[in-house]
Amino acid sequence: MGSGGWLPIRNHGSLINPNHAHPGAPVPHRNGPEPAKGYFLWAALALLLLAVVLGCQKVRSKTGFPLPKITVAYTTQPQSTLVHVAVVKGYFIEEGLEVQPQLHTYGKAALRSMLDQKADFATVAETPVMFGLLQGEQFFVIANIEASTQNNAIVAMREAGISQPRDLKGKRIGFTPGTTSEFFLDSFLTAQGLSRKDLRPVPLKPEAMRQAIRERAVAAVCTWNYPLSQIERDLGTTGVVFYDREIYTETFNIAVSREVMEGRPEAVRAFLRALIKAEQFVAEQPEEAQAIMVAATGIDRHLIRAVWSAFNYSVRLDQTLLITLEDETRWAIKQKLTDRTVMPDYRKFIHEDSLLAIKATATKQTR
Repeated sequence: MGSGGWLPIRNHGSLINPNHAHPGAPVPHRNGPEPAKGYFLWAALALLLLAVVLGCQKVRSKTGFPLPKITVAYTTQPQSTLVHVAVVKGYFIEEGLEVQPQLHTYGKAALRSMLDQKADFATVAETPVMFGLLQGEQFFVIANIEASTQNNAIVAMREAGISQPRDLKGKRIGFTPGTTSEFFLDSFLTAQGLSRKDLRPVPLKPEAMRQAIRERAVAAVCTWNYPLSQIERDLGTTGVVFYDREIYTETFNIAVSREVMEGRPEAVRAFLRALIKAEQFVAEQPEEAQAIMVAATGIDRHLIRAVWSAFNYSVRLDQTLLITLEDETRWAIKQKLTDRTVMPDYRKFIHEDSLLAIKATATKQTR
């Protein structure tokens, strides 16, 4: 472990301090009343556990032999909560795995790391999964770990003349290409009788959106949490947020490389068992789970608590993923975002057998 309390968690070659947001992460919002001492105690305990679990250079099994290592590319987003909890609570170690964490600000970057053979597993929403498979990449989805109809929205500045959705016309709107941000933006515009041609779209990484709004480089952004709620808080009464819970259900998933899926199936099952333990912990101890996210991401605890109910944390595979992948593929073909013209058979890339062997009630795919 390096000096100054820095832990050896890698993010594109950078070291991350768990006491603060890692490089590239949104700046925590610090307004609000002072947190209760008990809550800070949980955060301190979570941070201590994080240091112990991640700071160990060699983890050994009960037999005394080193545990097999896996590298997991996961995000600082709330969608990756189950992975954060599994790491901090030691569930991966209990299941015989030593995890090498690799943090990213969003799922597309995490998936890219796995596809570049820098990680074995990745947490990612279905939109980058869809684009990756359309491009011929070889990997599998083994589980959903989160679903939400409330995590994507457009937040805009009233001073830019925006008070209702149609006011977006002609405005500079930030979005993140190849992600749920792009899909939600187009879906929302369609529902409002608009299209992207009516806007001035500005490609932005999610961690750049808050600054872009502050500098008035854009009039609005289409994004997810935590940047969504941070920008909403920054703007206060000078901002307006447009949700639409009817047009889109986000899924956040566990992707695994073909090499690991075919060569280390026992590691895949152990990984899923650890996540199922985390699912139970989050359901039974939500405040401690929130404290773990505070310590792991540096995000303000008030913000984490405020958005918590927007997420359904469950390890499962149901029809939602398959339906959404197909809906998004039709969108990508129509918008000419892919050269493909034929719908892939996504069932070939949704591997449910490992989860079915562990938690039979968690899978409801059409086979």
